[in-house]
Amino acid sequence: QVQLQESGPGLVKPSQTLSLICTVSGDSITTNYYYWSWIRQPPGKGLEWIGYIAYSGSTYYSPSLKSRTSISRDTSKNQFTLQLTSVTPEDTAVYYCARDRGSRIVSQFEYWGQGTLVTVSE
Repeated sequence: QVQLQESGPGLVKPSQTLSLICTVSGDSITTNYYYWSWIRQPPGKGLEWIGYIAYSGSTYYSPSLKSRTSISRDTSKNQFTLQLTSVTPEDTAVYYCARDRGSRIVSQFEYWGQGTLVTVSE
């Protein structure tokens, strides 16, 4: 059974960088043809796909967030990381990590973390 777990600060100040880690168990993040994504859901709004890092290590980001987003990985720890720079209160959301085969369609994600709430505030 594949399990994903998000971790990181629950409170970030405006203009700072949001950093989250997703720790994966039950599968390797280098297993062929799987893509490891970050997705968020602001309060009262729908899910928004942020970006992914592929089994190969390549990355792809949502155009609307690309300028502020970086996703990297540590294969020795089977973890991948999200960094979102210059945050504003509009970045307040529950952040999820999840796995699919590259579709970026919410219904196609097979495994999800439980989600972690990140609040951007002074």
